[in-house]
Amino acid sequence: MPPSKVSATLAGSRMGVLSIVFFTVAAGAPATIVGGVAANGFAVTAAPGLPLGYLVMALVVGVFAIGYVTMSRHVDNAGAFYAYIAKGLGRAAGAGAGAVAVVSYLLILGGLVGGFGVGAADFARRLTGTDPTWWWYSAAAIALVAALGLQRIDVNGRVLALLLLAEVTALVVYDVAFVAAPGPEGLTFGALDPSVLLTGSAGAILLVAFTGFIGFANLTVLAREARDPRTVIHAAAISLLVIGGLFSASTWAMTVATGPGSVVAAADRDSTRLLFALAAQRLPATLVDVGNVLYLTSMFAAALAFHHVCARYLFSLGLEGVGARWWVRTSARTGAPVAGSLVATAVSAAAVAVTALLELDPAVHLFFWGATTGALGVLLLVLLTSVAVVGFFRRTGGHGHGAWPTTIAPALAAALLALVLVTAVLSYRTTLGVAPGHALGWVVPSGLAGVFAVGSAWGMLLKRAKPEVYARIGAGARATVMRSPEVLARR
Repeated sequence: MPPSKVSATLAGSRMGVLSIVFFTVAAGAPATIVGGVAANGFAVTAAPGLPLGYLVMALVVGVFAIGYVTMSRHVDNAGAFYAYIAKGLGRAAGAGAGAVAVVSYLLILGGLVGGFGVGAADFARRLTGTDPTWWWYSAAAIALVAALGLQRIDVNGRVLALLLLAEVTALVVYDVAFVAAPGPEGLTFGALDPSVLLTGSAGAILLVAFTGFIGFANLTVLAREARDPRTVIHAAAISLLVIGGLFSASTWAMTVATGPGSVVAAADRDSTRLLFALAAQRLPATLVDVGNVLYLTSMFAAALAFHHVCARYLFSLGLEGVGARWWVRTSARTGAPVAGSLVATAVSAAAVAVTALLELDPAVHLFFWGATTGALGVLLLVLLTSVAVVGFFRRTGGHGHGAWPTTIAPALAAALLALVLVTAVLSYRTTLGVAPGHALGWVVPSGLAGVFAVGSAWGMLLKRAKPEVYARIGAGARATVMRSPEVLARR
């Protein structure tokens, strides 16, 4: 298969360590994770152990990155987990991974627009004293994301850089304020006690912590633009230190502000308002307002990013023949995947509508459940990718790499990720915050496994019925997203 226009363009680029670190950290949406996911995470896990969870997951993802980055040098159009899985575990497994990826990212997207609505309504309530309805703000976010999703994917890098720096600066200022004025228990490191990971909440803590690393997969998208393989490896290490360190430090500072023994009750009371409620007790109102705005811009940017990911996954699956043919429809003006964008918009709108009609708590049942359930699916994909790295290099000779990045590190990562996945599934009831024995505790993980099984079965059916389609599984979305409508029409 000849290289696509995207591949050719990327191969000619030259990115340094700091450039890759910036894009990787930006994908992590720090304010969204700390102010939204982590705040809810304290409440549902009923434990103060998230700061340690972020450090543990940084280590696990770091081991995974060794094999992942190494394989990226051998995968055309790097960036999609299902492409790696198809090349390392077979195309049927790749089809199953593609199905899990679409479902997982759509869940995360729905959660993000719901979380934006909650955050915007709370901010408006504090500024105006009115009681606005959250789903109006979610609807506005969906409409704006939908409009932008139909435009070119180009973004203003300088604006993103400024927003990220402002976002991280605000978190650091909040952290310093929390540590400088600790809660009743004083300056304590109780939240970093390793014994918290020996409790029944361990799986929930690690799964919540993993949500902070979902954007790390974007690292390999930039691998083909790096100056050399060592650039990506160094950028991966720095990115993990920044992401893991920032999230761990910020959540630890929150436990200091409330006291480790009180953070769960505070999170139960304030939910996604916890970070700003603590800041309001220690900082001028202007700084709290700035943090609120940056939290909302972070949430919106993350929603837009996942909208693009969902649309392009659907486009790629449709183009390869794995999904519906109409998913391939693109805009003649911008080249954007129109059909995939419309599907992503419809699903996120349906998620908001169902949450509103059933009068569920959007901060918990839409934002947090969507993010963590999507994270569980991505965790499964990361585990399968680690195994796929081993399988890929065992089948290909003359790759020029040693045993550490091609076998030992990915095998170790697979073992660690399997342990995290098993503990996360066993404690998934805790993650959802439902009663012991509740059906959702096993229905949701089983549902994700079912999605993978159905996708894999569909791949096997294609192998028998349409071998030419089966042969295209795993080509990757990035090889095709920039093709012209005329090229698509001839396929």
